Amino acid sequence: MLTHIDKKGNAKIVDVSEKKITQRSATSSGKIFVSKKIINAIKENSNKKGDILTVSKIAGIMGAKKTSDLIPLCHPLKLENISIDYNINENKKFIEVTTKVKCNEKTGVEMEAITATSICLLTIYDMCKALDSKMIISDIKLLKKYGGKKTIINNF
Repeated sequence: MLTHIDKKGNAKIVDVSEKKITQRSATSSGKIFVSKKIINAIKENSNKKGDILTVSKIAGIMGAKKTSDLIPLCHPLKLENISIDYNINENKKFIEVTTKVKCNEKTGVEMEAITATSICLLTIYDMCKALDSKMIISDIKLLKKYGGKKTIINNF
């Protein structure tokens, strides 16, 4: 049964009014494949637009907080922690973003984590496109979800 569709086939927000507040967390990740030139600009903090990873992290945090404004039928959540980490793989020429979001709410934070990861990657793209526009964003995925009825651990 689809939870965002009523019996008549109309879109609806899921009723969480009877659910209990529980601790919830979700972790997501994604990659952006970039050139050596971009990796060097990040390492040397030499991009004319500023500190790429710091701006990306701020954008990701803002994106997580705005998820319910961006995705129809998402509940607005009081997020209590958003952590964003970067791993630069110089050999394979990619930057991996890992985002973890936590809250005490009636519904999960998967969409907030995935949104934050996506916005981080898009911001890196935007800040680096003048250096080299041949970047590829890929592998955006939910890694873990805790709290609520289901625990999800994806081992890709």
